Formats: sequence, structure tokens, C-alpha cells
Amino acid sequence: MAVDATEVLAAAERFPWALAAPAARHWPDGEFLYVALRSVRAEERTGYIERLEAFVEQHRERLEELLRAHGPGSRAASHGRYALIGQPETLVVRERMEANPFGLRSEWEKELETVFLDDLEFAWGPRIRLSR
Repeated sequence: MAVDATEVLAAAERFPWALAAPAARHWPDGEFLYVALRSVRAEERTGYIERLEAFVEQHRERLEELLRAHGPGSRAASHGRYALIGQPETLVVRERMEANPFGLRSEWEKELETVFLDDLEFAWGPRIRLSR
């Protein structure tokens, strides 16, 4: 059984301190979320929302700093980079960067421009750097 994207997005929305204001959000079609969720392995699907919530709470300080430094209204964002920071679905992307970076990169490269993932990866600083 796949992870329910609607439920995952609702869980991400429960962390307003890690998200841009609703008026500053974009990409409502969910393509980034769907790609990230495809990297959730079968054995991770049960309890995934709880795992995501634990990840967000564990990294609260880091997520708040990321939003301040690279989110909407920041100097970094004014150059058109880091456009995904502050979007609810990127909580899932960052969790996947930590839990399954190779799977995330593989799914992403099939459908999306890697610049968005590269920017998130640079700003987040995961333990494994996959960008070229």
C-alpha cells in the first residue's frame, strides 16, 4: 500500500514554524511531493507519517534556520534559488534526503529538474551529497 499524499501533506501542514506563509507558497499540483513519496520504501510505509513528524520535531532548530536563511523573503531566495524552501512538501523531501537519499535522487531525476533538489541539498547539507 502506498503512502497517502493527502495525509502526508496534512501532517506537514501541522508544522507552521517550518513553512512559509500560505501566500508565499506555490506548486499546488503536488509533483514534488509525489516524487518524494515514491522514494519511501515498502518497509517504511507503515507509520511513515509518524516518522515524518518525528523527523520534523527532531530537526526543528535546523528547519527554522533554513527557512530564515533561504526561505521566501530571504536574500538567498531573492535570486530565484531555493524556491522549494518553506513549501510543506519539502519537509518530506528533506526527510527523504536523510532516510533514502539515493532513492530520492533516482526518482527525482526521472521527472523533475535536478536544480531544485540540488538547491535543497546544498541548503540542507545532508550527510550524503548526491549532486554532481
